[in-house]
Amino acid sequence: MPPGPAPAPALPAPGPARPEPAGERAAASWPQQVQRLARSDQGGRSGPSAPAGPSGPVTPWRPPVDDPFLRAARDQAAARPAGLGRRLAARLIDMAVLGLLLAAAAVPLGVRTADHIGAKIEQAELTGETVTVWLLDTTTGGYLGMFLAALFAVGLVYEVLPVARWGRTLGKRLCGVHVRGIESHDTPSLAESFRRWLVRTVLGLLVIGVVNVAWCLFDRPWRQCWHDKAARTFVAADT
Repeated sequence: MPPGPAPAPALPAPGPARPEPAGERAAASWPQQVQRLARSDQGGRSGPSAPAGPSGPVTPWRPPVDDPFLRAARDQAAARPAGLGRRLAARLIDMAVLGLLLAAAAVPLGVRTADHIGAKIEQAELTGETVTVWLLDTTTGGYLGMFLAALFAVGLVYEVLPVARWGRTLGKRLCGVHVRGIESHDTPSLAESFRRWLVRTVLGLLVIGVVNVAWCLFDRPWRQCWHDKAARTFVAADT
Protein backbone atom coordinates (compact mmCIF):
# COMPACT_ATOMS: atom_id res chain seq x y z
CA MET A 1 0.00 0.00 0.00
CA PRO A 2 1.32 3.42 -0.77
CA PRO A 3 2.34 5.36 2.33
CA GLY A 4 -0.21 8.03 3.60
CA PRO A 5 0.54 11.69 4.17
CA ALA A 6 2.97 12.48 6.97
CA PRO A 7 1.28 13.78 10.15
CA ALA A 8 1.56 17.53 10.79
CA PRO A 9 4.03 18.46 13.49
CA ALA A 10 2.39 19.27 16.84
CA LEU A 11 2.40 22.97 17.75
CA PRO A 12 3.50 23.92 21.25
CA ALA A 13 0.69 24.89 23.64
CA PRO A 14 0.41 28.61 24.28
CA GLY A 15 1.98 29.40 27.61
CA PRO A 16 1.29 32.31 29.91
CA ALA A 17 2.19 35.79 28.78
CA ARG A 18 5.74 36.65 29.46
CA PRO A 19 5.89 39.26 32.16
CA GLU A 20 7.44 42.54 31.24
CA PRO A 21 10.99 42.71 32.49
CA ALA A 22 11.63 45.15 35.26
CA GLY A 23 14.26 46.87 33.15
CA GLU A 24 11.79 47.60 30.34
CA ARG A 25 9.19 48.86 32.84
CA ALA A 26 11.74 51.17 34.38
CA ALA A 27 12.92 52.29 30.95
CA ALA A 28 9.40 53.37 29.92
CA SER A 29 8.84 57.07 30.03
CA TRP A 30 6.32 58.68 32.31
CA PRO A 31 3.69 59.28 29.53
CA GLN A 32 3.98 55.63 28.47
CA GLN A 33 3.42 54.44 32.02
CA VAL A 34 0.35 56.66 32.29
CA GLN A 35 -1.06 55.29 29.02
CA ARG A 36 -0.49 51.69 30.15
CA LEU A 37 -2.24 52.32 33.45
CA ALA A 38 -5.17 53.94 31.63
CA ARG A 39 -5.51 51.01 29.18
CA SER A 40 -5.38 48.45 31.98
CA ASP A 41 -8.00 50.37 33.97
CA GLN A 42 -10.35 50.56 30.96
CA GLY A 43 -9.87 46.90 30.19
CA GLY A 44 -10.64 45.87 33.75
CA ARG A 45 -13.92 47.82 33.79
CA SER A 46 -15.07 47.01 30.25
CA GLY A 47 -16.77 43.72 31.16
CA PRO A 48 -20.34 43.75 32.48
CA SER A 49 -19.42 41.67 35.50
CA ALA A 50 -16.19 43.46 36.36
CA PRO A 51 -16.17 44.39 40.02
CA ALA A 52 -16.09 48.02 40.89
CA GLY A 53 -12.60 49.05 41.80
CA PRO A 54 -11.58 51.46 44.49
CA SER A 55 -11.54 54.28 41.98
CA GLY A 56 -14.83 56.14 42.34
CA PRO A 57 -15.89 59.75 42.21
CA VAL A 58 -12.94 61.85 43.26
CA THR A 59 -13.64 64.42 45.95
CA PRO A 60 -11.83 67.67 45.13
CA TRP A 61 -9.31 68.81 47.68
CA ARG A 62 -10.35 71.75 49.78
CA PRO A 63 -8.09 73.87 51.95
CA PRO A 64 -8.66 73.40 55.68
CA VAL A 65 -10.93 75.95 57.30
CA ASP A 66 -9.47 77.85 60.24
CA ASP A 67 -11.22 76.94 63.47
CA PRO A 68 -12.68 80.12 65.02
CA PHE A 69 -12.12 78.78 68.53
CA LEU A 70 -8.46 78.08 67.84
CA ARG A 71 -8.08 81.50 66.24
CA ALA A 72 -9.63 83.15 69.31
CA ALA A 73 -7.28 81.17 71.56
CA ARG A 74 -4.27 82.27 69.50
CA ASP A 75 -5.42 85.89 69.64
CA GLN A 76 -5.80 85.72 73.41
CA ALA A 77 -2.37 84.18 73.81
CA ALA A 78 -0.77 86.84 71.58
CA ALA A 79 -2.57 89.84 73.09
CA ARG A 80 -0.38 92.20 75.07
CA PRO A 81 -1.22 95.59 76.61
CA ALA A 82 0.14 98.52 74.67
CA GLY A 83 3.01 100.59 75.99
CA LEU A 84 2.10 103.58 78.12
CA GLY A 85 4.01 105.98 75.88
CA ARG A 86 2.04 104.99 72.80
CA ARG A 87 -1.22 105.18 74.70
CA LEU A 88 -0.40 108.66 75.98
CA ALA A 89 0.53 109.86 72.50
CA ALA A 90 -2.73 108.45 71.09
CA ARG A 91 -4.73 110.16 73.85
CA LEU A 92 -3.06 113.53 73.21
CA ILE A 93 -3.80 113.30 69.47
CA ASP A 94 -7.44 112.45 70.15
CA MET A 95 -7.76 115.28 72.66
CA ALA A 96 -6.34 117.75 70.14
CA VAL A 97 -8.77 116.63 67.44
CA LEU A 98 -11.72 116.67 69.84
CA GLY A 99 -10.70 120.13 71.07
CA LEU A 100 -10.70 121.50 67.54
CA LEU A 101 -14.10 120.01 66.79
CA LEU A 102 -15.64 121.25 70.04
CA ALA A 103 -14.13 124.70 69.61
CA ALA A 104 -16.37 125.24 66.58
CA ALA A 105 -19.37 125.03 68.92
CA ALA A 106 -17.86 126.23 72.20
CA VAL A 107 -16.48 129.56 70.98
CA PRO A 108 -19.79 131.02 69.67
CA LEU A 109 -21.66 129.72 72.72
CA GLY A 110 -19.01 131.16 75.03
CA VAL A 111 -19.25 134.58 73.39
CA ARG A 112 -23.04 134.60 73.74
CA THR A 113 -22.81 133.53 77.37
CA ALA A 114 -20.30 136.27 78.19
CA ASP A 115 -22.44 138.94 76.49
CA HIS A 116 -25.54 137.79 78.37
CA ILE A 117 -23.82 137.82 81.77
CA GLY A 118 -22.25 141.24 81.03
CA ALA A 119 -25.65 142.67 80.19
CA LYS A 120 -27.09 141.36 83.46
CA ILE A 121 -24.26 142.94 85.47
CA GLU A 122 -24.73 146.31 83.76
CA GLN A 123 -28.44 146.21 84.44
CA ALA A 124 -27.79 145.44 88.13
CA GLU A 125 -25.35 148.36 88.39
CA LEU A 126 -27.90 150.76 86.94
CA THR A 127 -30.32 149.98 89.75
CA GLY A 128 -27.88 151.32 92.37
CA GLU A 129 -28.79 148.52 94.71
CA THR A 130 -27.01 145.40 95.86
CA VAL A 131 -28.53 142.53 93.91
CA THR A 132 -27.49 138.99 93.23
CA VAL A 133 -26.63 138.19 89.64
CA TRP A 134 -27.06 134.51 88.87
CA LEU A 135 -24.66 133.25 86.28
CA LEU A 136 -26.83 130.23 85.49
CA ASP A 137 -30.29 131.09 84.24
CA THR A 138 -32.52 129.89 81.45
CA THR A 139 -30.38 131.54 78.78
CA THR A 140 -26.99 130.33 80.00
CA GLY A 141 -28.54 126.94 80.87
CA GLY A 142 -29.66 126.62 77.25
CA TYR A 143 -26.17 127.45 76.02
CA LEU A 144 -24.75 124.83 78.36
CA GLY A 145 -27.21 122.25 77.07
CA MET A 146 -26.20 123.06 73.50
CA PHE A 147 -22.54 122.58 74.39
CA LEU A 148 -23.25 119.20 76.04
CA ALA A 149 -25.23 118.14 72.97
CA ALA A 150 -22.27 119.08 70.76
CA LEU A 151 -19.94 117.17 73.09
CA PHE A 152 -22.17 114.09 72.84
CA ALA A 153 -22.42 114.28 69.04
CA VAL A 154 -18.66 114.76 68.52
CA GLY A 155 -17.81 111.97 70.95
CA LEU A 156 -20.29 109.62 69.30
CA VAL A 157 -19.01 110.25 65.77
CA TYR A 158 -15.30 110.52 66.52
CA GLU A 159 -14.83 107.91 69.24
CA VAL A 160 -17.79 105.65 70.04
CA LEU A 161 -18.60 104.49 66.51
CA PRO A 162 -14.97 104.04 65.30
CA VAL A 163 -14.01 102.05 68.41
CA ALA A 164 -17.07 99.81 68.00
CA ARG A 165 -16.34 99.34 64.27
CA TRP A 166 -12.54 99.16 64.07
CA GLY A 167 -11.41 99.21 67.70
CA ARG A 168 -9.54 102.49 67.31
CA THR A 169 -9.73 106.22 66.78
CA LEU A 170 -7.50 108.38 64.62
CA GLY A 171 -4.93 108.80 67.39
CA LYS A 172 -4.86 105.09 68.16
CA ARG A 173 -4.43 104.25 64.48
CA LEU A 174 -1.49 106.63 64.15
CA CYS A 175 0.17 105.22 67.29
CA GLY A 176 -0.46 101.55 66.51
CA VAL A 177 -2.84 100.64 69.34
CA HIS A 178 -6.45 99.46 69.48
CA VAL A 179 -9.17 98.59 71.99
CA ARG A 180 -10.11 94.96 72.71
CA GLY A 181 -12.59 93.20 74.95
CA ILE A 182 -11.22 91.30 77.92
CA GLU A 183 -13.21 88.11 77.24
CA SER A 184 -13.55 88.13 73.46
CA HIS A 185 -10.26 89.85 72.59
CA ASP A 186 -12.21 91.36 69.72
CA THR A 187 -13.40 94.88 69.01
CA PRO A 188 -15.86 96.02 71.70
CA SER A 189 -19.57 96.21 71.03
CA LEU A 190 -21.39 99.49 70.56
CA ALA A 191 -22.68 99.39 74.16
CA GLU A 192 -19.19 98.72 75.54
CA SER A 193 -17.67 101.47 73.41
CA PHE A 194 -20.33 103.94 74.53
CA ARG A 195 -19.87 102.99 78.21
CA ARG A 196 -16.11 103.40 77.88
CA TRP A 197 -16.44 106.88 76.37
CA LEU A 198 -19.16 108.00 78.80
CA VAL A 199 -17.22 107.03 81.94
CA ARG A 200 -14.06 108.74 80.73
CA THR A 201 -15.93 111.90 79.68
CA VAL A 202 -17.87 112.20 82.94
CA LEU A 203 -14.75 111.64 85.03
CA GLY A 204 -12.97 114.25 82.94
CA LEU A 205 -15.73 116.80 83.54
CA LEU A 206 -15.57 116.05 87.28
CA VAL A 207 -11.83 116.87 87.28
CA ILE A 208 -10.83 113.40 88.46
CA GLY A 209 -9.98 112.29 84.94
CA VAL A 210 -6.30 112.60 85.81
CA VAL A 211 -6.66 109.85 88.41
CA ASN A 212 -8.57 107.77 85.89
CA VAL A 213 -5.84 108.08 83.28
CA ALA A 214 -3.04 107.49 85.80
CA TRP A 215 -4.66 104.30 87.09
CA CYS A 216 -3.15 102.29 84.23
CA LEU A 217 0.31 102.93 85.71
CA PHE A 218 -0.49 100.60 88.61
CA ASP A 219 -3.09 98.22 87.21
CA ARG A 220 -2.04 94.64 86.39
CA PRO A 221 -2.06 92.69 84.14
CA TRP A 222 -4.02 94.60 81.45
CA ARG A 223 -3.07 98.19 82.37
CA GLN A 224 -6.72 99.28 82.56
CA CYS A 225 -8.03 102.70 83.41
CA TRP A 226 -11.37 103.08 85.18
CA HIS A 227 -13.26 103.50 81.92
CA ASP A 228 -11.64 100.27 80.66
CA LYS A 229 -12.77 98.44 83.79
CA ALA A 230 -16.31 99.79 83.36
CA ALA A 231 -16.45 98.56 79.74
CA ARG A 232 -14.30 95.42 80.35
CA THR A 233 -11.80 96.43 77.68
CA PHE A 234 -8.09 97.03 77.43
CA VAL A 235 -5.76 98.79 74.99
CA ALA A 236 -3.58 96.39 73.01
CA ALA A 237 -0.65 96.98 70.72
CA ASP A 238 -0.94 96.16 67.03
CA THR A 239 0.71 92.86 66.14
